[in-house]
Amino acid sequence: MRLFSKRYHPPGTAPGTLRPPVEEAPPTPRVRLVDYSTGDVLLNKDADVGQCRDAIGRDSVTWIEVNGRPDADTLRDLGEAFSLHPLALEDVVNEGQRPKIEIYDDQLFMVLHLPSFDGTRLSMHQVSVFLHRDYLVTLCPLADDPFAPIVQRIRTTGTRIRGEGPGYLFYTIIDLVIDRAFPVLERFGLELELIEEELLDRPDRDVLHRIHRVKRDMILLRRSLWPQREVVNGILHHDPQFIPDPIRVYLRDCYDHTIQIMDLVESYRDMSASLLDIYLSSASMRLNEVMRMLTVIATIFIPLTFITGVYGMNFGADPPSPWAMPELRWYYGYPLLWVIMIALVVGMLAWFHRRGWL
Repeated sequence: MRLFSKRYHPPGTAPGTLRPPVEEAPPTPRVRLVDYSTGDVLLNKDADVGQCRDAIGRDSVTWIEVNGRPDADTLRDLGEAFSLHPLALEDVVNEGQRPKIEIYDDQLFMVLHLPSFDGTRLSMHQVSVFLHRDYLVTLCPLADDPFAPIVQRIRTTGTRIRGEGPGYLFYTIIDLVIDRAFPVLERFGLELELIEEELLDRPDRDVLHRIHRVKRDMILLRRSLWPQREVVNGILHHDPQFIPDPIRVYLRDCYDHTIQIMDLVESYRDMSASLLDIYLSSASMRLNEVMRMLTVIATIFIPLTFITGVYGMNFGADPPSPWAMPELRWYYGYPLLWVIMIALVVGMLAWFHRRGWL
């Protein structure tokens, strides 16, 4: 997985160009129309742009949800039908935008990042939102529907979302995207706990690779989620024509969630860095243990090697010389030498143990 990726047009391309990069796979967008009021819900899972445009103007909330990476024609039709700004549509095509909020005439355009983690790979998906006082348009490159829980709440009679306007739906989408980070971080927390246990038990290269993977994912999460907090804070200070005052209370709760998420990200970053330090310290300690044992073994065999080297010279004389080795002619010389060497080894081991080197 590339840590920092961004799709963009070649330098010099005219602003508002909706041509996706050549290397992109064929798009498979799905447009869903959700039009609801207090007493009625219209759900069209495979709508066209014309049907979505016709739904505007009723005494209801219109939500156009595009799942999958849309092609240029679909984006162009959506832009013409809902007066979406070309620069905003260009940001939709060039995914990897930094979370941000823009005001275009009577529309609010927002980019958020939706995290997902399958146990081995962390992915960040751009969610683009257009808010108007009469409708709301969302675009997400995921083929699966990330907003299914919101649709289920809309289909349930008597829920609060059914009695509110687009501003409350806008808050609900922001809340879902932000809170998707909590289960992802929870899995990272469990992963860090497992790494810590294995690190204290049997540190190996696999543990080191997992630590580096978590550190890399924390960098990606911080890069995406840090500006998201500022986006939510910026929405709170924008013109109330988009966000009514009663909705701002809920957005403040979203802002509080972003702070909690960033606290967790920073904590996990520090924890992963600490685990890496522990791994390096543990590897150094293991190396020191090995070197200590080798040093003890070498130290034990140094006097033994000296003794066997001296008596391995076999210097003698015939007739006997006072300068020759008298031990060579001792009757018990060989067993006595073994006793001396064994006693020397035992004495050295006892001394090493007393000094705490064993």
